[in-house]
Amino acid sequence: MFTGLIEKTATIKNLSITPNGARILFGADFKDVKIGDSIAINGVCLTMTSVDNGLYSADVMKETLDVSNLKHLKIGDEVNLERAMKLSSRLDGHIVSGHIDCVATVKSIVQDGFSKRISFNCNTELIIKKGSIAINGVSLTVAKVDSDSFEVSLIPETIKDTNLKNLKIGDIVNIEYDLFAKYIKKFCTNKKESKLTFEFLKENGF
Repeated sequence: MFTGLIEKTATIKNLSITPNGARILFGADFKDVKIGDSIAINGVCLTMTSVDNGLYSADVMKETLDVSNLKHLKIGDEVNLERAMKLSSRLDGHIVSGHIDCVATVKSIVQDGFSKRISFNCNTELIIKKGSIAINGVSLTVAKVDSDSFEVSLIPETIKDTNLKNLKIGDIVNIEYDLFAKYIKKFCTNKKESKLTFEFLKENGF
């Protein structure tokens, strides 16, 4: 489990992608990461398979490649990193599982004072204005949502500390919808006779 608050970015040192899966090697200066630990890379929860003097590797299964942007990575690319949250820590972002739901494409980028507004094309059924969303693992608040796109606004700190600063129109990012929205949709789908509907909850801010 993660919070969506990126700890640092890292550079891909080596990469092996096949139709059956991938292995990613990246460099970082974590002091307490060991084999078997979970780290979210661009929001994807992966298990560390080797740890050696600041170099870390992780295997990526085919299903993860199919639904995420990891299949588009190249050596030298910058990725967002977050270690699994501790129960003793503050939950400053929102609850992020590290299980990617889909990818989205950058639609527009607009400088807005000291912030930057970025809109994305994707399925917005589970997205609400002022709700939470994780983009490449970054916990963000939705500023605007339409039938096939949504917009977020990035503060300078987020721009500086994550790989979202490198985005260009047409780039592909990982999307994880709010966990509670997914459970609510599942509940409403299975309880068709219930008066509690997804539309009702959406209209009332859930």
